[in-house]
Amino acid sequence: MSADAPAVSSVDRSVVVAWRNAVFAVFALNGFALATWMSRVPAVRDSLGATTAEMGWVVFSLAVGSIIGLSSASHVLAWVGSRRAIAGAVIVGSLGLAVVGLGAATAGHPVLVVLGLALLGGGMGCCDVAMNVEGAAAERELGRTVMPLFHAAFSGGTIAGAAVGALAEWAGASTALHFSAVGAAVVAGVVVSVRFLHLDALGAGTSSSEEAHPGWRERLGMWADRGTLLIGLIVLGFAFAEGSANDWLALAMVDGHSVTNSTGAVIYGVFVTAMTVGRIAGVWFLDRYGRVPVLRATTLLAVVGLLTVIFVPNAAVATVGVVLWGLGASLGFPVGMSAAADDRRTATARVSVVATVGYFAFLVGPPSIGFIGDAAGLLRALLLVLVLVALAGLAAPAARERT
Repeated sequence: MSADAPAVSSVDRSVVVAWRNAVFAVFALNGFALATWMSRVPAVRDSLGATTAEMGWVVFSLAVGSIIGLSSASHVLAWVGSRRAIAGAVIVGSLGLAVVGLGAATAGHPVLVVLGLALLGGGMGCCDVAMNVEGAAAERELGRTVMPLFHAAFSGGTIAGAAVGALAEWAGASTALHFSAVGAAVVAGVVVSVRFLHLDALGAGTSSSEEAHPGWRERLGMWADRGTLLIGLIVLGFAFAEGSANDWLALAMVDGHSVTNSTGAVIYGVFVTAMTVGRIAGVWFLDRYGRVPVLRATTLLAVVGLLTVIFVPNAAVATVGVVLWGLGASLGFPVGMSAAADDRRTATARVSVVATVGYFAFLVGPPSIGFIGDAAGLLRALLLVLVLVALAGLAAPAARERT
């Protein structure tokens, strides 16, 4: 927790608990929607008849949408508030998911898939900033570290999404039916959950609108803040470690370790399970040892895991590497979000900048890994992930707790 966290919540305890639970739900539902797409990447690839490099460009549209959503999020939050921003973003993202499913199921229409992924990325990018700002505010009101648990809820959602995706793949369910059903369920869950979010009420209670929402010049000025950018570098490396698994792990295991499509989806589920365990256990380690030592330790885990996946020619041993990779990638993003939100006044703007820098991994990652993978194989392409994780570990001191 940051040094300026209140010792006693200024909000009624029952309201804070309901707020916390609503944030958990929003994180989990977003994870479920994302994993729905990720678990069916091989099926979409087969439907489109795309090469690895071509799939890199298809997934690139998801990254472009994400960057647009992330970079505009602080302004959207200032204009319409957190509840409306989250609800609207999820509706846009879920519509995009349904469009992707339709495009892949109807004889492989790449234009629909690209358009749907752009909408999915835009909605999830905006929601990502908004739900992290809500989570940081709820964390301050609770007076204890909970941000990794919110991200564990996201990972829990991805576990469920990966499991449903593997089942849908095994059952031969069309992506149109699968993605549309998930999109409708996610919208319904978020529309109910946002009623219990409380950040808008706190902002309405401030004595100055400028205190609640810093002006656009100040929000843009966060891009020149060295500390904010270094935290962004941390999130960049760990987001690349997480995002490369989301985009390519199932396919890398299929193509690089000769497993079936359904087994690839299961191994992706192993990765997100390891991330969930790391985030739950990480709360204790963060409280005991602090952000910097924990980030350095998780960097080492991720590096060892990636080396195992890339260089050990055995699917079972590589799966152990996937576990280490997942544990190593688990805490960088939530720790970066907490560090960016240490100053509550500029939290929205700083989280938006850090998330945008971090999600640059999703912008450059898919095509770069796709191009390298097309020439040298997907497993060798993952060496790029290893380099960025190492750089993130070197930048770990930027996340040190305020004193």
